[in-house]
Amino acid sequence: MRNVHIDYHGPDRGFQAASLLAKDAAKENQMKDPTIISWHRSNRLGATPPYYDGANPETWWEKFGEGNGGGLEVSVGEDDYQFIMMDARGFETVGDVPLRNLTDRDGNPYLCLTPLQGRDSATPKPEACILLDGWAADQY
Repeated sequence: MRNVHIDYHGPDRGFQAASLLAKDAAKENQMKDPTIISWHRSNRLGATPPYYDGANPETWWEKFGEGNGGGLEVSVGEDDYQFIMMDARGFETVGDVPLRNLTDRDGNPYLCLTPLQGRDSATPKPEACILLDGWAADQY
């Protein structure tokens, strides 16, 4: 796996800013459509991303990323953020997914089928939506 380091010494601007820097670096290293496979944030910045029970939170992300197609590791700052990237060009896309995430007035999350729900209402309709619980994942 190739490694790239982005020398950044400013204040922590968060995951979003670091991931954009990493994607730009990946494009400069011949990735046409860089996608983050896994990432890690330094413990000194606070909580790290989730990990699996029994996995070492300092190394699992790198093993997962490399084992799932990652070809470039990008570190930002003093290893504040580390990303495993892969080039997603050539993968089939699904286009617009006809699903929306909505929340009812009590804060319960729903996954709704847009053709039945419509775009004019933000209140989940029973015939178009399913309550997201421990089984249904919030993917969209």
